[in-house]
Amino acid sequence: MAAARGDLEAVLRAELATPAPEAVQAIARAACERHAPGIAAVLFYGSCFRDGVVMDRLVDLYLLADDYARTGQGRLAARANRLVPPNVFYLEIEHAGETVRAKYAIVTLDQLEAKVSPETDNPYFWARFAQPTGLVWCRNDATRRRVTNILAEAVRTTFAAARALTRDRAASEALWTVVFLETYRTELRAEKPDRAAEIYQSFAARYDRLTRALIGENVRPRHRSWARTRRVGKALSILRLMKAAFTFSGGADYLAWKIERHSGQPVPLTDWQRRHPILAAPPILWRLWRSKAVR
Repeated sequence: MAAARGDLEAVLRAELATPAPEAVQAIARAACERHAPGIAAVLFYGSCFRDGVVMDRLVDLYLLADDYARTGQGRLAARANRLVPPNVFYLEIEHAGETVRAKYAIVTLDQLEAKVSPETDNPYFWARFAQPTGLVWCRNDATRRRVTNILAEAVRTTFAAARALTRDRAASEALWTVVFLETYRTELRAEKPDRAAEIYQSFAARYDRLTRALIGENVRPRHRSWARTRRVGKALSILRLMKAAFTFSGGADYLAWKIERHSGQPVPLTDWQRRHPILAAPPILWRLWRSKAVR
């Protein structure tokens, strides 16, 4: 069992040790400067990490903080970040003659540690960080070890949910595909049906190695009430969407672009909707729901 545990952490340590592209390092530094001195580490994840393509894309980052009060967000934003994490921001910089764009989120280390635990039903954090993740910057070795442990717990929590969903009779591909598909349903995800399979296939050898390690650790199935989790998750998604419209410039347009990019359905916005995203959100979400652009 100890060897299996070491194998899981070895996979994660190797991912975290892989240097991020210079453009990602540059925009991560800019984000840290915006929220200094409270940032302890920066994670790099999402499609840019998986595909290795940064330019003309939106880099996904997570800034891990010590305390929301030290991130320079302001009192109300910090309170919202604590109540419904994370807060999401937009940033763009010029690097090597090109524009680099990022969407980044802020969450404290303490809160992330709690959100990836098996006791947390909502998969928003643990399903994300069960996927390949890089470490762009880290304050010190102690923080690096803590981040590694947090990601390991996210993987274990996701795998336990996968074993319960498949009744522990599935191969590695089915385990990860089923659990990612189910977790997408807990959000207002504008993802196509085959997206979960693509997530597995993009790093199949990695997921297979994790499966062997987790079976060796005897990570047991953990059953959840997915109907309830979906209801709560969708409500939280709406709150996060409403927050996102205010935490970075062009928020309404970004959200429309995100939905169109994943669903293929255009989401035209009027000037009034851009100025009043909260008032405009309910009818837009209802229209998208009925058209199945979001589920």
